Amino acid sequence: MVNIVTLQKSLVQILMKFNGVEPKKVEIEPGTVMNFWAPPNRKMKKPRSRIHYSVYVPDLLFFGDSATAAGNRSRRFQAECLATGLRKLGVERCVVVGLSYGGMIGFKMAELYPDLVESMVVSGSVEALTESLSNRRLKRLGFRRWSECLMPTTVEGVKEMFRVGTHWLPPWIPNWIFKDYLEVMFSHRKEREELLEALVIRDEDFTPYHYHQRIYLLWGDGDKLFDLEVAHNLKEQLGDKAKLQCIEKAGHLSQFERPCAYNAHLKRILASLTAYEQLQ
Repeated sequence: MVNIVTLQKSLVQILMKFNGVEPKKVEIEPGTVMNFWAPPNRKMKKPRSRIHYSVYVPDLLFFGDSATAAGNRSRRFQAECLATGLRKLGVERCVVVGLSYGGMIGFKMAELYPDLVESMVVSGSVEALTESLSNRRLKRLGFRRWSECLMPTTVEGVKEMFRVGTHWLPPWIPNWIFKDYLEVMFSHRKEREELLEALVIRDEDFTPYHYHQRIYLLWGDGDKLFDLEVAHNLKEQLGDKAKLQCIEKAGHLSQFERPCAYNAHLKRILASLTAYEQLQ
């Protein structure tokens, strides 16, 4: 029987190629390769719209087709590899759009490479996952470790992960879909668990960074991992450069749960960022 998740991934890749991006493997350093879905090298047709975005979608290390032989699992290493890959692809300035772990990597990249990161759109994420915040969130969710929640080993565990990640999980979804997901979506399990462990840092080791970039926080109002209290605290921590927008009836996985609403918000944000840059 065909795995429905594998089939879905193949269809998404076909759609991405149809919409003008293709996979490109970039050697960051010996033993480290990152895959990017990026515009082709050939000259593109001039778009009809007045605003055109060149989209680069990275597979972070140990996701998709990206991996490293290095033992470094820090956010800094991910951010450095991502910045190096983008520059090797010719990207000089970019708007970072990140969800959850990707948002944390985006924050670190904005801190390390302010000349590269022009602005940010972050969903369901934090600047850093301190021990106190991690413990509070895990206690509220009913887990001892993040790997228990995000790297399940059973069908019931996958179902619980989606219950946590969504505003509402339809009860009629059959178990075989969760089984298919379990079979194909948790490659590099050991390395991903190490990434999760490396995310949590001591409170005394974290100092909020003063970003010069404009930052939009685009949040599902039903996010259970990082709820609206976390979002408001993050906005206050980031200061006047940050704005918070909420998507109704959406959880942590707002892009997947309410893609049309998410994309509408994102398009308006990107248009406002473009207008802002043109005025500078």
